[in-house]
Amino acid sequence: MADPELCKYRSPLTSRYASEEMAYVFSDMKKFTTWRKLWLWLAKAQKTLGLDITDEQIQEMESNLTNIDFDQAAIEEKRRRHDVMAHVHTFAICCPEAAPIIHLGATSCYVGDNTDLIVMRDAFDIIMPKLARCIQRLSLFAEQYRSQPCLGFTHYQPAQLTTVGKRACLWLQDLCMDLRNMDRGRNELRFRGVKGTTGTQASFLELFEGNHDKVELLDRMVMELAGFKKTYLVTGQTYSRKVDYEVLQVLSGLGASVHKICTDIRLLANMKEVEEPFEKDQIGSSAMPYKRNPMRSERCCSLARHLMCLCMDPLQTAAVQWFERTLDDSANRRICLPEAFLTADILLSTLQNICEGLVVYPKVIERHIKQELPFMATENIIMAMVKAGANRQECHEQIRVLSHQAGAVVKQEGGDNDLIQRIRSTPYFSPVHNQLDHLLDPKTFVGRAPEQVDKFLEEEVKPLLKPFSHQMSEISSLEL
Repeated sequence: MADPELCKYRSPLTSRYASEEMAYVFSDMKKFTTWRKLWLWLAKAQKTLGLDITDEQIQEMESNLTNIDFDQAAIEEKRRRHDVMAHVHTFAICCPEAAPIIHLGATSCYVGDNTDLIVMRDAFDIIMPKLARCIQRLSLFAEQYRSQPCLGFTHYQPAQLTTVGKRACLWLQDLCMDLRNMDRGRNELRFRGVKGTTGTQASFLELFEGNHDKVELLDRMVMELAGFKKTYLVTGQTYSRKVDYEVLQVLSGLGASVHKICTDIRLLANMKEVEEPFEKDQIGSSAMPYKRNPMRSERCCSLARHLMCLCMDPLQTAAVQWFERTLDDSANRRICLPEAFLTADILLSTLQNICEGLVVYPKVIERHIKQELPFMATENIIMAMVKAGANRQECHEQIRVLSHQAGAVVKQEGGDNDLIQRIRSTPYFSPVHNQLDHLLDPKTFVGRAPEQVDKFLEEEVKPLLKPFSHQMSEISSLEL
């Protein structure tokens, strides 16, 4: 008989792709143990500030943080049609002494919203080192190939030469922006705190008999127990749903960066200049045994598109919230927030794997350069001829004619670019025949690309990676 789990839909984000650590962050166990911690922290702070809560009640709650009867919770929720109250009653069953003070003065969003903020913070702490490792691996690649000339492309047409390492720095620059945005997004997350049903803290003011100082201190104490430095000073029943949008906007930006990088790699793989890792027994196609499809990069592009779209959910949710809160945010957030982080997680694991195994084929790159460089070198040849005493306009016309003849060979006959052979066999250009090899040296066409690589890595990349120096060693292995 088939496993019952195989007879219902499972999200591939958790069953196929994402890491165990990220899957746990968005698990029921993480969510509901965090709810219990929040109830414990609230009770501890309330006791400290003078409410009639005993050490025994606190100890009972602490002893049952992970003792969750999920079957009982499901029964309670079916009965009460309220997920938070279902877990209040489930917690109370294993904490009979503490039952009267669990969730005291709080609203559902005390556990719901604060847990979401804790979970997003913890999820950022997982993906930021992964992004840092991608940057570090790609920076090593850029350094190794800082001086390797290759064709540049504008409009996907051959353009002035660049280097393999300089192109990698364009990728790196986007990823560095993403890491800075993540750092800012993570550190700007605040705690919703202890705010009550509509954000006025009225229930807590009643508990503390009108003592505003104690209510403010309660908010601060619970915030510190949760590991935050600031709370949102004003909220409705929920924290502003624009916070979710700001978080997913950061992740969507990462999706755009990864999509661009992996698209470039796919195009380079088609040209056979650069390839992602390809394992010894890996099969590229069931029908065509010779194929080496860039499936890692294709996976990244596929998932990146999903990630980029997700930021529209919280944007629209923020726009349609009525007054202090409406519940039409809940079901949407249960989907888009986890999916965004789970998708970002697998994108970065896959990108790291790609960056750790990129293969460059210099001979193929050299052949492509030779096909295009003669046309690019014409201006240098004209300048050399003028220095040798030739008339610039006459020289331009001579090269124009020869260039069109060579172009016809390439386009109409499918032959190699023979412009240089034509120049060598034309007596008019005899003054520069002995200079042609130097004039066609690819390294003289890359400008300051190698120096730009060095400066960028030294001044931009290395300082950004310093906070992650102790997290650089982990290798990314994928289940393909």
